[in-house]
Amino acid sequence: MKDLQISTRETDVILQELAKTIELPGDVVEFGCYAGDTSVLLAEALKNNPGKWLYLYDSFEGLPEKTIEDQTAAGWRFKAGELKVSPETVAHKFKKLNLPEPVIVKKWFDQLDDSDLPSQISFALLDGDFYQSIKTSFEKVAPRLVSGGIMIVHDYRNAELPGVAKAVDEFLDAHTKEYDFRLSTGLAILIKK
Repeated sequence: MKDLQISTRETDVILQELAKTIELPGDVVEFGCYAGDTSVLLAEALKNNPGKWLYLYDSFEGLPEKTIEDQTAAGWRFKAGELKVSPETVAHKFKKLNLPEPVIVKKWFDQLDDSDLPSQISFALLDGDFYQSIKTSFEKVAPRLVSGGIMIVHDYRNAELPGVAKAVDEFLDAHTKEYDFRLSTGLAILIKK
């Protein structure tokens, strides 16, 4: 069974794509930071760019309930509430590594309001695992994504998380002319034209 964590190959792609957006206006967001392992890598890549802020969004309550879009024939081993960590755990990683502390927002994605989000986003990592989480992430990020900005969706090719691909495909169907799309190591990469 595939682990939910982001692999080294995927991390390399994420950091390469982030580097393409460094000169763009806007901040960097991660929807679904879990324990902050990828978050600290994003912060490390941003540390020489003091004008860019890193925003982390997570319920810190573990996984939400699955919906029908997330069901698989084989089932899935994780239950609602699993993979729970505290925002303090994430903040501690930044302090330990002497990295600038990000803006950490503890809310379910659908509870985020405009004041929780930067006005412009240049790069977004969306790792919500389920259909509704990814769909809501798009709704929050896309209106703020600058031209040339990149959204990367984790688990696009994960057969155990079919809701992710469904949410991405629906978004692309509705925004075909606005985004270029490609895949790399199972990551969906959407670049705003």
